[in-house]
Amino acid sequence: MNLGLYGHEDEWIAVDCGMMIRQDLPDSPLQVPSLETPEALGIRPSALFITHGHEDHIGAAAWLWPKWQCPIHATPLAAGLLRTKFHERGLSIEAIQVIEPGEAVESGNFTLRYLPVTHSIPESCALLIAVGDYRVLHTGDWKLDPQPLIGAPIKGSLFRALAPVDLVVGDSTNAPLPGHSRSEGEVAEALRHRLAQCSGRVVVTCFASNLARVLAVAQAAERCGRRVSLMGRAMERMVTVARGLGYLDAMPPLVPVSDLGYLPPDEVLVIATGSQGEPRAALSRLAAGRHHSFELERGDTVIFSAKAIPGNEPQIERLKHALGRLGVTLWDEFNHPELHASGHPAQDELRTFYGWIKPRHLLPVHGERQHQRAHQQLAEAMGILAPLAPVNGDLVRLDAEGIRLETRHPQRPCIVSQNAVTPLPGLAAERGSPRHGILHLALPVASTGGGWARIGRLMLDAHRVSALDEDALADWLDERLEELDATTLAELRTALQPLLTSWLGQRLRQLPDVHLQLLAVEAPAFR
Repeated sequence: MNLGLYGHEDEWIAVDCGMMIRQDLPDSPLQVPSLETPEALGIRPSALFITHGHEDHIGAAAWLWPKWQCPIHATPLAAGLLRTKFHERGLSIEAIQVIEPGEAVESGNFTLRYLPVTHSIPESCALLIAVGDYRVLHTGDWKLDPQPLIGAPIKGSLFRALAPVDLVVGDSTNAPLPGHSRSEGEVAEALRHRLAQCSGRVVVTCFASNLARVLAVAQAAERCGRRVSLMGRAMERMVTVARGLGYLDAMPPLVPVSDLGYLPPDEVLVIATGSQGEPRAALSRLAAGRHHSFELERGDTVIFSAKAIPGNEPQIERLKHALGRLGVTLWDEFNHPELHASGHPAQDELRTFYGWIKPRHLLPVHGERQHQRAHQQLAEAMGILAPLAPVNGDLVRLDAEGIRLETRHPQRPCIVSQNAVTPLPGLAAERGSPRHGILHLALPVASTGGGWARIGRLMLDAHRVSALDEDALADWLDERLEELDATTLAELRTALQPLLTSWLGQRLRQLPDVHLQLLAVEAPAFR
């Protein structure tokens, strides 16, 4: 969820404030960062700095900012998206202050400079944070893209001028992957080639925030003689904000969805939300024949120009089966990998970037355990000190002696329920519970096609809980995951909860409240 707090001499700032979707809970509610630990430690940021406009970096701001009431600094696109969210919740937008990429801003003793990087949304920036005698580079999400379509490539000279930095807090998402991520320019060329081969209607589904992809699809459609329409509120909202900032001036005119039924099939192209199989998104409604203006039929083509987020595979597969029953041709990351590009750096990009900035230390973030460990190994091979792979709630100290873990604060999950942020109940009620202590268990799992498997370490924190054999628990969980019949994270959690309670009840003198969270991760892959 990407909420980072940086402190120096009792002064604090926050970097990003995102949310995640809890696919392992009924109705897939939003989860936002818990503020229990910062409040207990007396931490209240004097300012919030946003690196870019993706939901996992801005999605919780409208829920948590009311407790801070501090200035929010964001580039124009992210600021526009934040204003929309604040309007929806009836919040004042006066705190949202626009900063252009490349500019610097001061907050107390902190000085931050926004450094443009390429990513799958425009105006993404790394933050150079200078305070006291230290300079930290918080990379945010980035890649080295020579043809980003929207915006300019990363300027190596800008980052070489920073060297050396004391610490880089770096994106670990693709650290296990060798080589270099694909360019958006390459994807655009592949889309032009593939669309020319399509007959009938074409629906392309991608992330609404990937404006370069949206623009590439629209321009390829125009070259092939197709009219372009948008389907889905998130897509329409994102394009509206981006157009207002001049990012999509080269996009061809759009056709209202209501007019599509009057056009010949081979003149229609729709850019739709729903690439992750969301049941209420536009593509799922098309697959179920429930869209009031448009029907898919045999001979049409659906292109998935987005990679599956780990854990979403079962619902995406159900969506594809529904489309297949309509006789629709499907192109996706498996049979046409050239139609998608990641927004995160692979190993060659990490080496190039760290060769520019020459960091003394690395703190690997934005990834699961296997991603962080691969990032550490790459850094250590370059002579960069990388002793820590942090988890949520870690308080890390950087001083003259280096970087080290100061304290660990288990994070109790908080979800948005009935328009309010509330702690997620455990397996027993918190108030009046006869149970003793609290056990937080975060279990990273991946779908194996025929079941589930634990990926990486077990994340477990216990408060006032009698001694627990973590190795035995991990072995037991591995066996249960292989046996349980569940197609979604929500079903897996429902099946695992009573078994876990029973196992703990047999081994502990007093049964604690258990907070179980299943984390969808990607199985290690190398190419």
